[in-house]
Amino acid sequence: MALDFEEILKEKVLSAEQTVRGYLPEEEGFQKTVLKAMNYSVEAGGKRLRPIFMREAFLLYGGKGALVEPFMAAMEMIHTYSLVHDDLPAMDNDIYRRGRYTTWKVYGEAMGVLAGDGLLNYAYETALRAFDMATPAEYEAVVRAMKILTQKAGVYGMIGGQTVDVEAEGNNSVLSMDELLFIHEKKTAALIQAGLMVGAALAGADEQGLDAMERLGMNVGLAFQIQDDILDVIGDSKVLGKEVGSDAKNEKVTYVTLRGLEESKRQVELLSEEAVEILKQIPGDSLFLEELIYSLIHREK
Repeated sequence: MALDFEEILKEKVLSAEQTVRGYLPEEEGFQKTVLKAMNYSVEAGGKRLRPIFMREAFLLYGGKGALVEPFMAAMEMIHTYSLVHDDLPAMDNDIYRRGRYTTWKVYGEAMGVLAGDGLLNYAYETALRAFDMATPAEYEAVVRAMKILTQKAGVYGMIGGQTVDVEAEGNNSVLSMDELLFIHEKKTAALIQAGLMVGAALAGADEQGLDAMERLGMNVGLAFQIQDDILDVIGDSKVLGKEVGSDAKNEKVTYVTLRGLEESKRQVELLSEEAVEILKQIPGDSLFLEELIYSLIHREK
């Protein structure tokens, strides 16, 4: 194909990284410990997929300028806070993430809680900075974007999925497919939907456009999570950077345990093809987004 996907992806990851870091708080004042813990959490790195999806949706719908950037940073802060809280002893009790100690392990459990709280609140402070650069004609778009972001991150989005997941693990209950899909839709897909929908909203997309991005995010999120389940079975621990087989060892219900490996692979392909078809119905250059989706389903980590 015409574009060198890997090189362009590296550039977009770097650009997203610079945008996110540019909005991190200064580590000063009597509360500087929590600020250090917040920054430590965000600077752990990652794929920066959600802000990349956001900017690409913004561009796809004709967005111009820097209006999307505060929301990109806010998006990654929200995603990071969820990981910080996931790692806590009361949740997954993880001491490593991305090859280094988790936030609570470095700063203590109480500061881990506060760092997550700080990132969530600072995310909304950061997103609202879009008003400082918006024209009066863009105010409505910023409000729409805030509504989407808060709803997808809240009890009807990510937190709702996390709740069902925690309850299932605590009760050692066997999840039904409906319950498992609810967890995947809310815990994983909701923030991907948020990225795509916020980007489109800031560019002035209509309700039909937002609906397309919501459906796209659902497909991508489910495919991403099912691929995670697959990699836990057949992945290479050296490539993944973590132990494989942990789901089976912890007796965790996954898409693979309910549907089997081959059906899971088929579902990932199906969801991804549907996602690409959604993109092809939208005027504009979606070639990079299409390649990004394919790269996610064929990833090895």
